[in-house]
This record gives sequence, C-alpha cells and structure tokens, in this order.
Amino acid sequence: MVTFTLMVIIFAMVKRKSTQFRPITDMAERYCQEYVKTPDNQAEAAKRAGYASPDNAASRMMKDERIQKRITELMTERNKRLRVSADYVLMRLVEIDQMDVLDILNDDGTLKPIRDWPKIWRTTLSGFDLSSTIMNMNEDSIETILKKIKWPDKVKNLELIGKHVDVNAFKERLEVNVNVSIANRMAAARKRAQGRGGNDE
Repeated sequence: MVTFTLMVIIFAMVKRKSTQFRPITDMAERYCQEYVKTPDNQAEAAKRAGYASPDNAASRMMKDERIQKRITELMTERNKRLRVSADYVLMRLVEIDQMDVLDILNDDGTLKPIRDWPKIWRTTLSGFDLSSTIMNMNEDSIETILKKIKWPDKVKNLELIGKHVDVNAFKERLEVNVNVSIANRMAAARKRAQGRGGNDE
C-alpha cells in the first residue's frame, strides 16, 4: 500500500514533456500551408492536408503552440511577399471611403468610359450590369452600355477603418461615475445602521 501511494505521488510529480521543441510532422506542415490559404475554414484545411477526421484534427492542431507558431511564420512570409501591411490595408480602406461618383461621370451626367475611371473605381466595384445593342445591321457594330454599377458598402468600410485604427467609433460606451456609486452605497449603509438603532458616527 505504501509502495503504491509512493508510486502515485512520484507519477503525479513527473510532468509531461513539452512538445514545443519537437518538430511538427509533414502532415502538420501541410495543414499549416493549407490553413494559410483558407484561415476561415480550419476543417477544410485539415481535409486538404489529408486528415481522416478533419474537424477533430483541426481542433487538435489549433491547440498546439508549434502549429500556431508555424502558421504565424507562414502568414508573415506571405504578407512580406505580397507587401501587405497594416498601413496598406488602412490606405486601401481610406481610398474606398473617398470614392466619389463624380469621378466617373461626365458633365452631362453620363458615365465616362470605364478606361477613363480612376483605378480605385475599376478595382473596387462590387459588380456591374452591361447591355449590348446592335447599332448597324449591315456592319454588325455593337454598342455596349453600362446600365448599373454596385459600389462597396461605405458603412461597412467605415466600420473596418474604425476597427483598424482602434477609434472604437462603433462601440457602445458605458460610463460609470465611481464617486456617485460610493456615495450611494455609503448613504444606504447609514440608513441600514439607523434602522437597526445604531448611531451615525
């Protein structure tokens, strides 16, 4: 009995070895590579990496500090390659916020040809509708008319700017006056003391 108790104590004292210095497996490396491609779908990354139970594998992987570190390394490398930084993201958001419909209109209110639009308009539109009409039956000339354009959601864009620069413009704030709170508590305590027949000293 003493021997068994001693073994239990020794076993409890021995800590499991940390895995943080052990290299990750080839399959885990594939998971990291796939995760960087689609960071919003961990299970899909695990499936493409070859795991039989993608949901369980993804959950297990994301708890491993080695995997987290490797994913961070890969994302940092990718951002450097693409020259994407926090400044770049903020600059693009500000450009979108400053888009003005007058940039793509002629003085008479008609749309300018797309080739004459500023680059921010050409690269940021959410969608557009074109219609084609035959101008001359003999020459088969076709005129393409831009009927409708859909530009980015400006409110959503402002929210992203607000989050990016941490102005907390869209957070509800709750201000508490600590002095009033303490004063109220002291007054309530006095009333309770007087109710029990104590003095107010």
